[in-house]
Amino acid sequence: MRANRLLPPDRFPYAGRPAADDPAYDDPMSRLPYPVPPVSAVTDDYHGTRIADPYRPLEDVDSPETRAWVAAENAVTEAWLAESPAREPLRTRLAELWNFPRAGAPWRRGDRWFQLRNTGLQNQDVLWVADAAEGDNAAGWLLLDPNALNAAGTTNLSGLEISPSGRLAACGTSEAGSDWRTWAVLRTDDGSRLPDVVTWSKFSSAAWTADEAGFVYGRYAAPSAGDEFEAANRNMELRFHRLGTEQAADPLVYARPDQPEWGFEPDVADDGRLLVITVSRGTARETRIHVADLRDGIDGAAVRPLLDRGDAQYIHIGTADGVLYLRTDLGAPMGRVIAVPANAAQDDAAAIREIIPEGTDALESVILVGNRLATVHLHDAHHRLSLFELDGTAVTEVALPGIGSIMGAAGERTDPDLYLTFADFRSPASLYAMDVASGAIRLVQRPDLSWNPDDFTTELVFVTSGDGARVPLFLCRRGDLAPDGDTPTLLYGYGGFDIPIGPMFKAEWLAWMERGGLLAVACLRGGGEYGKAWHDDGRLANKQHVFDDHAACLRWLAASGWTRPARIGVTGRSNGGLLVGAAITQHPELFGAAVPEVGVMDMLRFHRFTIGWAWVSDYGSAEDPEQFRWLIAYSPLHNLRAGTAYPPTLVTTGDHDDRVVPGHSFKFAAAMQAAQAGDAPVLIRIDMDAGHGAGKPIGKLIAERADVLAFLERALDV
Repeated sequence: MRANRLLPPDRFPYAGRPAADDPAYDDPMSRLPYPVPPVSAVTDDYHGTRIADPYRPLEDVDSPETRAWVAAENAVTEAWLAESPAREPLRTRLAELWNFPRAGAPWRRGDRWFQLRNTGLQNQDVLWVADAAEGDNAAGWLLLDPNALNAAGTTNLSGLEISPSGRLAACGTSEAGSDWRTWAVLRTDDGSRLPDVVTWSKFSSAAWTADEAGFVYGRYAAPSAGDEFEAANRNMELRFHRLGTEQAADPLVYARPDQPEWGFEPDVADDGRLLVITVSRGTARETRIHVADLRDGIDGAAVRPLLDRGDAQYIHIGTADGVLYLRTDLGAPMGRVIAVPANAAQDDAAAIREIIPEGTDALESVILVGNRLATVHLHDAHHRLSLFELDGTAVTEVALPGIGSIMGAAGERTDPDLYLTFADFRSPASLYAMDVASGAIRLVQRPDLSWNPDDFTTELVFVTSGDGARVPLFLCRRGDLAPDGDTPTLLYGYGGFDIPIGPMFKAEWLAWMERGGLLAVACLRGGGEYGKAWHDDGRLANKQHVFDDHAACLRWLAASGWTRPARIGVTGRSNGGLLVGAAITQHPELFGAAVPEVGVMDMLRFHRFTIGWAWVSDYGSAEDPEQFRWLIAYSPLHNLRAGTAYPPTLVTTGDHDDRVVPGHSFKFAAAMQAAQAGDAPVLIRIDMDAGHGAGKPIGKLIAERADVLAFLERALDV
């Protein structure tokens, strides 16, 4: 009996593994003892095309069958990785590379400074507070140490809002990498905790009212028991939590039951006189601005639309004297700054005043600080910083420390300084302060490092994609490394959601370079490197352009004199995991190993889980006949071909990722193991008590990154 041996139409030969009692299960092409996954006979009809989904049971991450499969897969992966002689040395070196003091950009509220710090190997960053009179380098005192909340280090500080006086802190914590956060309130003078607890908040910060009576926050309805990691995240509500009251009594500030996919980001602005709500729909660029007058208090404040056409992206920069300053791509694909009076009529185009016009570089962010506008532009995927008056008059271009990225910045309208952290591929973030009056930069803190960044070099080249697009590619290496045609090479990419990829520091990348590897970081279409047009050219019907750009980078590397396909490893996370999955199924001949991490692999069902519906703006939906055709053409899960010799692959995920649910990786790994015709391993590393990646303890990160590098070194025969 050949039970559960369903295959979809030949056009989409996604191979399902036979059942354990099927004689065909004894497949000589299976070189590792892969565990038998739970299977089913389910098929779906997509607009007349029937598609089998034999590994559908793996979507139920908590079923006994799935849990048994997870344990068995981890055992196979552990046994394979344990044979790598580089694994333990890599763990040791990564711990050394991670072990340096880190400090984020400090910010001031009232007469106090606040800063996130890490001594080096603390699993989670720690919140410190200091008296402002002591200066920006004051030692201060410990306010909240998330490491003390959980011995495993899996509780992280995922949200933080300080009250206007600096006397109270709303602290949001998340568990095991989940996007859900719980808010608590601390007194900043002694760290004592108020009795207030606010639960089931997600994808929203908190905003204190000027009188510090409480804060506005976003939340969803509490999920059913056992459904916490699978809730659909629709119908967000903005509520006001008044200190000293139970959450059940929190009054509704704003909700739109008629728009269940709308999300709300609150900001109390202009000295507490205005509530500004940025309204979004999933990950779509188009946003709206709604406002409420708070001069008579939060109770009964009426929210009204100010810019409500959903015709462009509007990002609230700040409000001064009743005027909202907004970053927008309205009529400006590269971005510009506009001003709109808070009392303007709804969608009054005549009320919009241009402050900073569109330039030739993409405008990534703007900060209202010292009564000036500090703008961060992207020039060929690295940052430049400029200052403007509030009327748009250019003041100066600020001399940054080099070619790199501003990783974080903090400053208020009345602050004399803008604090920023700046990093590149060779060195982690150093803390700088920019004097807003002059634009002069001074170093506040540089971490002590166990390596010399000057031993490494970075160059930027441009790769021509198949249709002529010019794709930036950063090449990073040890300075003494010369092309020999055989250099182990790691290519990283993302290519989506308007997210730019530029210079950044990762300990595992430095370890790779230290050991003689070439690091290549690609800036693919779909990202935000060159504004709206660059993003649009890599999404929806144009998504294949992202994969073509990636393939062009692989071909360039193989022809560059540096390396050859068998010595190239490809990595990417989340949407970048999708990128690697597409590379595996479209061009397995162009590289020697692949690591798709927490990837979106089932493009027909991604929108059915947690926040997946929000990605339709970038991907489209299989519910639409035309968009189904786009998706089935590249969906990694559905383009695996039985009998193909795939390169060595390590899939990674977290067992309770509530953003990109682990079912994506589970199904892809099982299907690829069944399809593999060669000797190369197809492994999956499933991190337990872990989510999408945010807030992962450093101990877990070191173990994970060491395993990834050890896999790549062994797979590429380094």
